[in-house]
Formats: sequence, structure tokens, C-alpha cells
Amino acid sequence: MSEIISIANQKGGVGKTTTAVNLAASLAKNKKSVLLIDADPQANATTNLGFKRNGHEFNIYHVLIGRKELSDIIITTGIKNLDLAPSNIGLVGIEREFYDKKSKNRELILKEKLTKVREKYDYIIIDSPPALGPITINALSASDSIIVPIQCEFFALEGLAQLLNTISLIRKSINPNLKIKGFLPTMHSSQNNLSKQVLADLEHHFK
Repeated sequence: MSEIISIANQKGGVGKTTTAVNLAASLAKNKKSVLLIDADPQANATTNLGFKRNGHEFNIYHVLIGRKELSDIIITTGIKNLDLAPSNIGLVGIEREFYDKKSKNRELILKEKLTKVREKYDYIIIDSPPALGPITINALSASDSIIVPIQCEFFALEGLAQLLNTISLIRKSINPNLKIKGFLPTMHSSQNNLSKQVLADLEHHFK
């Protein structure tokens, strides 16, 4: 049974995709079978692995609206042991799709789809979008744990309370076993006093 890890933070530009791609690639290099799910409409994980944003007829959007299974869209990458479920800009319309169709249990769609491929992988990494919308809720509902990248800058912890509240609500209502695997400082410089302060704040609040 694979471990499903979401990389999430509603703040953009904090290194989520870089973290997701490098974690997935590192695990694959260590002979673990890995599926990377690009759940961000910007599709940066898809392009980082050498694919075009609109290079695939079907992608994670079609899985979330029920038109395809994950097995229909998964592609192999140039890295041994690493598969990708690609994304594209069409994913921005998923919220309208969910509410127009009055989808039942819409926050559990990804979890249900993952049950059909979970046995194939050691790890499934989900690159979530920079928002606490239905895609991120689906990702957290399906995950065993979450890694939160935090950029070492002014207001680094701004918005973190909202993410932690969302995690708490998901634990109470959908996924009681969701764990925070860690807070990952990104763009850190040991020579920078601000970076040092952000690390100190993280250790003070979350150690």
C-alpha cells in the first residue's frame, strides 16, 4: 500500500512544485515506484518533467469530473520508476463543474480514484494548487500526510493558520488520519537574518 503525500500551501511561489518534483524524483532514484499527480492548473510539475502543458488529450481534470480513470491518463517519464498524472489549464474550471453538477461527495473523488492504482506504487505525491479550493480539499482528503513548504521571507507564516484550520476540519469530517509530515523551509539562506528568524518562528510554534 502506497503512502500518499500532499505538498500544499495556499500561498504561491513557496516552492511547492519544486518540492513535489524533487521528492518524487529522489524517491524514484532510490528504487521506489512513484506516481506524481500534478493537481495545479499551472501544470508546472508537468512541464518540469519535460512535457507540454497541453500535450495530452486527457489529464487530471478528466479524472476529477469522472470522465476518465487515473490509469487512463498516467504517463511514464524519463525518470525510471516515476509516473506522472499530468495537468493543464482546464483544471481551473473544476469548481464550476463540481457545483453545476451538484456532485455528491465531491471532496472524495480523488480518494476514490486513487484506490484503483494505489497498490501499484510505493509513494504517491500530489502537487496541490496555491489555493484552499476543491482540488486541495480532494488532495488532503486522499492523503496520509502533508508537507507544507514555507518560504523564508516576510509574512512567511501569514495564511498558515487558515491552512491548519482546513487540515483540522478535514481531520474531523473526512480524513481523521491525515498527518502533518513537516514544515519545509524553502529559499533559505544561512547568511540572511530574516531566514534565521523564520526558522526560529517555525521551531517556536511547531517543534
